[in-house]
Amino acid sequence: MLELSILGFLYEEPLHGYELKSRIHALSGHVRPVSDGALYPALNRLAAAGLVDQRTEPGSGATTRRILSLTPAGRARLLTRLSEPKDVEISDGQRFFTLLSFLRHLPDRAAQATVLRRRQAFLDAPTSFFYQEGEPVRAEEAPDVFRQGMLRIARATGSEERAWLAETIGVLEAPGEQRKSD
Repeated sequence: MLELSILGFLYEEPLHGYELKSRIHALSGHVRPVSDGALYPALNRLAAAGLVDQRTEPGSGATTRRILSLTPAGRARLLTRLSEPKDVEISDGQRFFTLLSFLRHLPDRAAQATVLRRRQAFLDAPTSFFYQEGEPVRAEEAPDVFRQGMLRIARATGSEERAWLAETIGVLEAPGEQRKSD
């Protein structure tokens, strides 16, 4: 998800490393914090692959700062990542939110709807955090108040997400409608 976050934020505008790290942290920092030891090697790999361009410019005082921007190949890679997300980017809630953060950059409404339909199908599959004899445990059947709470919260969140997905897919697939995804 680090690559997707880097490409997504740089798609919006060129940034220096510290500002990019701050934006990534704001998006998912408390859940999956990014360290310099992860960010800068990832930036170097993306630059070596021709996806990110790096230039230096004067910073405050005597220091210089590295400004990062996407190359045309980087823009293409982002659009591919958005239109063809991995299964884990659909099933993992935080990864899906990262994907969702940048899905507006995918110019094809039908492709956006396809990604949302994959998430919708995932949410519609029967599942639980806990199973008994191979069957998902419902909140009412959980053995303690804590597991009941987990299951109730997940059910409420899932219901709201399903409603949003249905509404948004309808907007994306409606002919001639103004884009609400921008």
